[in-house]
Amino acid sequence: MGWLTKIFRGSSHRLSKGQYLGKYEDHSIWEEPPASADAMSDFDREEIDLAIARSLAEEDVSLAEEDACLAEEDASLAEEDEKENKEEDEKGKKVIDTESQSHLEEDEMLAKAVQESLNMESPPRYDYGGRGDYGGYFPPYPYYYSSGYRICAGCNGDIGHGRYLSCMGAVWHPECFRCHACNQPISDHEFSLSDNQPYHKSCYKEQHHPKCDVCKNFIPTNAAGLIEYRAHPFWHQKYCPSHEHDGTPRCCSCERMEPVDARYLILDDGRKLCLECLDSSIMDTHECQPLYLEIQEFYEGLNMKVEQQVPMLLVERQALNEAMEGEKNGHHHMPETRGLCLSEEQTVSTILKRPKIGGHRIVDMFTEPYKLVRECEVTAILILYGLPRLLTGSILAHEMMHAWLRLKGYPNLSPEVEEGICQVLAHMWLDSEIIAGSGSNVASTSSSSSSASSSASSSSGSSKKGKRSQFEKELGDFFKHQIESDTSTAYGDGFREGDKAVLKYGLKSTLDHIRLTGSFPC
Repeated sequence: MGWLTKIFRGSSHRLSKGQYLGKYEDHSIWEEPPASADAMSDFDREEIDLAIARSLAEEDVSLAEEDACLAEEDASLAEEDEKENKEEDEKGKKVIDTESQSHLEEDEMLAKAVQESLNMESPPRYDYGGRGDYGGYFPPYPYYYSSGYRICAGCNGDIGHGRYLSCMGAVWHPECFRCHACNQPISDHEFSLSDNQPYHKSCYKEQHHPKCDVCKNFIPTNAAGLIEYRAHPFWHQKYCPSHEHDGTPRCCSCERMEPVDARYLILDDGRKLCLECLDSSIMDTHECQPLYLEIQEFYEGLNMKVEQQVPMLLVERQALNEAMEGEKNGHHHMPETRGLCLSEEQTVSTILKRPKIGGHRIVDMFTEPYKLVRECEVTAILILYGLPRLLTGSILAHEMMHAWLRLKGYPNLSPEVEEGICQVLAHMWLDSEIIAGSGSNVASTSSSSSSASSSASSSSGSSKKGKRSQFEKELGDFFKHQIESDTSTAYGDGFREGDKAVLKYGLKSTLDHIRLTGSFPC
């Protein structure tokens, strides 16, 4: 009788995807699937019992055939002996067939061996599994030797009497059990399952363990053994939680963290600018003048023309902060102010010429003093330099609304109303630019889309310089997202209240109501 082999089956596992938690910075947890031990099914036990029964039946048939042959030989010998011994003594002599005796002894030994084989303990069963670094692992080895007709799940060929693996509810040639990622045979003692597909442990980790978009390493597990990471709510940039505290710089425009395989431009005031935002950045006052004219035409298209000639200057961060300290009025909630509408006479240092760039930093900054003279309620509009065109334009549209309100004699408004309606105009301008840049006439989904679309149709063709790059479109959507998701009372809540009023009553009626009551219409 040959040895009988027990069959072990690996169980399938599906991975649980991460989920986003938190507010602005997403906190995500990626959980590993539980592992389960292999177990011998009822079908496997029945198969073993059937094999033993068949083996015993075959032995019984063989013994019966041998007994029949021996009986025939005994009868023949008996006849011959009778003839030969007729002349012998009447008492006769009992003939003993030594050959028959030998067969009987062999039969007894064989029966004893069969009985011992039935009483032997079965080979031990091994349970594999447990919780590893990346789910449950199952051993494809040791090899088993096939004693029947089996079909390989890999090549659909007959396994025959050679070695085979039993896992995942099927049997395989050892060379047919392959990794779903690299297509190489799995000869390791452990393997991983994902979507019912086998993987080498290393291949599984490479494909399924999340990597940090900043340091490019595998995101480490936390104290609970779970993979925890942060993600930007708009760009979905995944990164290790440690990068929030280790000084990893962000782009001052799009807020993405600087990855190890890219270098951001360092501005003279310490800000960093990614290369994508640098492509459309505006660096000096002269370069910003065409954009200023576009904003003025945008307002004119809304029947809100600014008659006075208000100077617009691009300045460094230090000059902007100094001008803000000398200004009596204004509402500023952001840690860094990027635009300012001035009403006082001051001398401001403005950027005269686009600075030179060398070695990923600004090397030469050309500035000159500019004396502001009060000829009306607004002396100048200041904008922080080094920002991309769409962000610069939205800040300029916001500050232009401050100027328009003061020049039109609006009373002193609460921060929620004044900053809120200024944010509405910035959002409307971004809408018009995105529509114009896409080359589509599809209306925007924003609340002020009708006003923005009509303004875009009346503005100059210089604002529609063909289709924008995919990144610039996303950048425009990001700046709109920043306005919409602002959590501050003045800029965030104020925008949402103003946007709702413009949607319901229109821009003109909303502004008339603000002039009369100092608040948004309900």
